[in-house]
Amino acid sequence: MGQLVVQPFYDPARSYQDNFNDGPFGLFATPDIYLDRGEPRQTFLGHKVFEPFGIPAGPLLNGRYVKAALDMGFDLPVYKTVRTRPYPSHPWPNVLAVEIDGDLTLDKTRLTASEDYSEPLSITNSFGVPSFDPDFWQPDIADAVKYAREGQVVIASFQGTKVEGGGLDGYVSDFALGARLLKETGVKVIEVNLSCPNEGTSSLLCHDVAQATRVVTAIKNEIGELPLIIKLAYFPDDARLEELLRAVGGAIAATSSINTIAADIVDAQGNQALPGEGRLRSGVCGAAVKWAGLEMTQKLGRMREKLGLAFSIVGVGGAGSAADYQVYRSAGADAVMSATAAMWHPLLAQEIKGARV
Repeated sequence: MGQLVVQPFYDPARSYQDNFNDGPFGLFATPDIYLDRGEPRQTFLGHKVFEPFGIPAGPLLNGRYVKAALDMGFDLPVYKTVRTRPYPSHPWPNVLAVEIDGDLTLDKTRLTASEDYSEPLSITNSFGVPSFDPDFWQPDIADAVKYAREGQVVIASFQGTKVEGGGLDGYVSDFALGARLLKETGVKVIEVNLSCPNEGTSSLLCHDVAQATRVVTAIKNEIGELPLIIKLAYFPDDARLEELLRAVGGAIAATSSINTIAADIVDAQGNQALPGEGRLRSGVCGAAVKWAGLEMTQKLGRMREKLGLAFSIVGVGGAGSAADYQVYRSAGADAVMSATAAMWHPLLAQEIKGARV
């Protein structure tokens, strides 16, 4: 990765609401528009792009962030995950650096938080998937979609919310409603987040094959031919991943993985670092999880071939340099996205494009 900038475009020292209202920061605040030369020659889900590289769901909080990402040369920015109704963010802090030596493997269950945002950078993020009302995000997404130039595609992410007393049927119906509301924005590609816990349970939705299949079916019934990406967590169980792909692989346009790997996050004294009930354990992303993103990319490629499927693969996790981008592409990724590295290195897309030239 290149040298880290002084200020990331999402500021960990500020609350989620302050970042939403006042951001983006750093070079994203007043970006110099990066213009690609020539014609876009690569394709992602039927759309021509200059480089199939972008920023996944998470740090692009609203249309201002998405527009800044487009201006900085990220051709596949994902508008942060939205819901069908307002949903609050977890209390500040939401982002902390973590101290880790090497990879965050599944047997490393406890990490110490830090304010040292230096390379190789890994962070924990704990937001709770906040959302504003569709009355805000529908026109905001529509505006961002129209802002994209030739060779760029804005993607919008969403997830369902359980309704009190609604049970599983109500949960699935909320996914369908979210898909319908997103389709109304004119967005060209939709991503559904299956990589966070089922609402009200400790299991990940993507690991619950039966429920995930119901959700994907309900979404496709709403959006028709509009391309659907499913966001996946890391699967330690190959058989379960294959079971999921057998069930939904023919209906989806792409997979995106990974999201994060969970660990207990403590401060220097060994106490819970993030305040509030249920926040001892949170997701870690960045350099320490690159191994998992690459492994999932390779697994998905093998299973796609084995099952005779045609979905695209978006590789996510620890991609922090032009070299990392090429490693992901060589591993079978049709597109690559970076969140942590891109936040502190806003010229990353330009670095990747420059290396290709």
